[in-house]
Amino acid sequence: MGQCPVCSSWNSFAEQTIKPVASSQMSGAGPFSVPQELSKIEATPQERWPVDIAELNRVLGGGLVPGSLVLIGGEPGIGKSTLLLQAASRMAASKGKVAYVSGEETLHQTHLRARRLGIAGEGLYLLAENNLESIIEHLDRLKPCMAIIDSIQSVFLPELETSSGSVTQVRECTLRLMRWAKQSQTPVFITGHVTKDGAIAGPRVLEHIVDTVLYFEGEPFSSYRLLRAVKNRFGSTNEVGIFEMKEKGLAEVDNPSQLFLSQRQGDSIGSVVTATLEGSRPLLVVVQALTSLTSFGLPRRTVNGLDFGRLLLITAVLSRRLGLKLNNQDIIVNVTGGIKVEEPAADMAIALAVSSSFKDQPVDPTMAAIGEVGLSGEIRSVSQLERRLTEAARLGFKKCLVPRSGFSGIHVTDIEPVPVSTLREAVKLGLIGKTTEPCGQEEE
Repeated sequence: MGQCPVCSSWNSFAEQTIKPVASSQMSGAGPFSVPQELSKIEATPQERWPVDIAELNRVLGGGLVPGSLVLIGGEPGIGKSTLLLQAASRMAASKGKVAYVSGEETLHQTHLRARRLGIAGEGLYLLAENNLESIIEHLDRLKPCMAIIDSIQSVFLPELETSSGSVTQVRECTLRLMRWAKQSQTPVFITGHVTKDGAIAGPRVLEHIVDTVLYFEGEPFSSYRLLRAVKNRFGSTNEVGIFEMKEKGLAEVDNPSQLFLSQRQGDSIGSVVTATLEGSRPLLVVVQALTSLTSFGLPRRTVNGLDFGRLLLITAVLSRRLGLKLNNQDIIVNVTGGIKVEEPAADMAIALAVSSSFKDQPVDPTMAAIGEVGLSGEIRSVSQLERRLTEAARLGFKKCLVPRSGFSGIHVTDIEPVPVSTLREAVKLGLIGKTTEPCGQEEE
């Protein structure tokens, strides 16, 4: 058919031969397909194989589960292959043989990358192959303790007429790998390319098949990488692993709060520390703000690492409830270190930073700020306040502005919580020194 009868485009039809599914593909997993009563199933403790990378273990829920299929997605060049090659080397040194299948690089290219990372490779077996049937045959003979497929878009099944990387090939190859992983009780890692809209390998076709989905994220000009779990059948999805890309590969960040605060000046104007949560891990980050008299008719609002809508909300509250004349001020707000803060617990820190820059008053360097700002200027409570305060105390902060509501029952040492009810009260207690208003501005 030359012309499509629906959209009237020419030569848009592609022939695809549909073959009957083999009986082996339709068969289940043997005894698991037999119905069993839940109360009579014997629960055996599930063994986990720890990987000698603490941040990866944290995200996986404590280690690898035998027979699990883990998908790691991320933008090109973010460090997926580097992380898996380092994990394969550590696993081979502690557990046994590991198979690393590269469908995009030759053996020589993978060896060059391993040598750059300082990986000797004892017990690590490399295979450059795209045919999945051949890959599974090699894995059956090798019997590794862990297998890595890099990437799932590069492998194919010969019986399918479509090209590698298509939705049909990706789905069928993943199903075949999942079946092999369950039968052999071998954990398998696969990497997936990310499309322009952020989905892995098409319209989220793989995320419903695999056991665990990990996303490797990072800012373009930042050396820090965040590993998040968006699906995990064997653990929590609230954990986040933090890495730093260095010359010798990815290095674990054991104390990210100290790292993000290392270049902070004590009495800088427009700089406030807040405690945010990345999963269940509290992180101390620096929120910076700069206000400047605009040169245009419409003042600009610029944010980096924060939600733009939250800045507009806080700016409106400062103008309406505190009387700060920000209608002719350009406002720039930034979170240092390339970290994205998406929770409202950083609202009070943003408001203090903007007020500090506008009034030209420094913030108390020994004080952090945690709290959500409401539209009427009230400070609202946040979750896991005690854990945030403990992290602030560990980094040497002596005081912390916290919401008065929900503060009862919080017991922490080495830090003095300062409860506040309104944003006006928080600004009064957080800023130090004499107020210096911008030229031509007077506070109501």
